[in-house]
Amino acid sequence: MNYLLNYLKGMAMGAADVVPGVSGGTIAFITGILDPLLDAIRKINPSLFGIIKQQGIKAAFLHINGPFLVCVFGGILTSIFTLAKIISWLLANQPIPVWSFFFGLILFSVIHMVKQVKGFNAARIALFIAGVAFAWFITVLNPIELEANYLTFFIGGAIAICAMILPGISGSFILLLLGLYPAVLAAAKGFDVVSLGCFAAGCGIGLLSFSHVLSALLRKFHDETLMFLTGLMLGTLGKIWPWKEVLTWRTNSKGEQVPLTEANLSPMQFEVVSGESAQIGIAIVCCLVGIGLVWGLEIFAKVSKKHAA
Repeated sequence: MNYLLNYLKGMAMGAADVVPGVSGGTIAFITGILDPLLDAIRKINPSLFGIIKQQGIKAAFLHINGPFLVCVFGGILTSIFTLAKIISWLLANQPIPVWSFFFGLILFSVIHMVKQVKGFNAARIALFIAGVAFAWFITVLNPIELEANYLTFFIGGAIAICAMILPGISGSFILLLLGLYPAVLAAAKGFDVVSLGCFAAGCGIGLLSFSHVLSALLRKFHDETLMFLTGLMLGTLGKIWPWKEVLTWRTNSKGEQVPLTEANLSPMQFEVVSGESAQIGIAIVCCLVGIGLVWGLEIFAKVSKKHAA
């Protein structure tokens, strides 16, 4: 049962990672697997060779909590390969309901994370503000257009994976800023093994490096780190606001016109500017579903802890 549950949590992380502006790390945090995930990844280091030599591969696999990692990353990969086409279609054809769902999910996740902090002081509040400012600055940056090749796939993977396990910052949004998001998504949909292999290699290097840093921060400065990460999450809400107007466009590497800069609008302004329905009713329902999902996970986590005790 635990294996299936961790697999489903991995799928939720993978689904979030496909959407620019939503972090798989946020899903990992609210589902309670971020700490064990970081701890397991942190154990993948040169000392593992000594364990293999002395006790064998099975002991090394159990040392890094291999069954847990297989379930989580299996779920992530399942989502990326099976949901990439669906989510791409939904973002193109039903953007308001999709963004409303994730807006509600992230909004309530901010409340969830704040409740994990044991106390507030000037330093922690300053870190929260710094997180909001940093995330806002990232979201208003104009995307650059890196040429999609094996080297940039490797570099993009190394940078994006850090954001993918960091609550608040979206790895797919980092790829969007680098101009690699369409190419990586196309590689996933087309199952381009070589390009995906280069991307995965970059992810592996970045993951093994950054997981040590984040794990150490959470161990030594838990509340301070949470406040900064919560600020990051709050600062990205503007990026996933459902009603937008495209101000400028750019031509991507395939010659397609894609949005470059966008402005947030109220639902009423959106109807006037676009001439389309703001879908307010559907948006509210989807937002509430996102809030309900996090709330349900929170209640489930509390019940699980009681049974474990």
